Amino acid sequence: MEIISKALFWVANSLLIPDIIILLYLFARSLLLIGSFYNQFMTKRANDKALAHRIADLSPATVDELRNALPERDNALFVAYLRKMLEKPVDQDYADFLLSCLENDAQKDISLSKMLAKLGPVLGLIGTLVAMSPALVGLSTGDIAGMAYNMQVVFATTVVGLVISAVGLVTLQYKQRWYSRDVSNLDYVASVVTQNKAEQ
Repeated sequence: MEIISKALFWVANSLLIPDIIILLYLFARSLLLIGSFYNQFMTKRANDKALAHRIADLSPATVDELRNALPERDNALFVAYLRKMLEKPVDQDYADFLLSCLENDAQKDISLSKMLAKLGPVLGLIGTLVAMSPALVGLSTGDIAGMAYNMQVVFATTVVGLVISAVGLVTLQYKQRWYSRDVSNLDYVASVVTQNKAEQ
């Protein structure tokens, strides 16, 4: 039993350095995600200002106005798929295909936020528990300096893991709301465009 316990202790301790490296990597990814999220937010704000009221008032007679109001370049997934929807006459099957593609690309975009939200607390907890063991050993042997160092690792991994998770959760909530609205808008545009084609 003692051999098994020592083996488990050795395996657990060997996970600390990889855990810290992965935490630092994910923390860097979360910082980059904040930057890209802010860029997406500003882009979406500008797109909504230019397109939201035109989509809400869309009719077969105003489809050309919506097409002309699109940005010159595809600065967002919704704009790219809206342009495809408006650039040529589409039927219901092609409209459904575009909606499915938008949903798939949206899931791909929010996958990083999901990963950060889930992995942050897990890796933080692993680092906390692994570093807690040598801290308790230091306490029992009177090695206060060693215990203090390990407690720093305990708190650092916990905090970094929670920050990573917070970034993932916040961006995930906003992006899910954005893409849900985008799918609804594109679905409405598809119904108007396909109705226009059926009338012609």
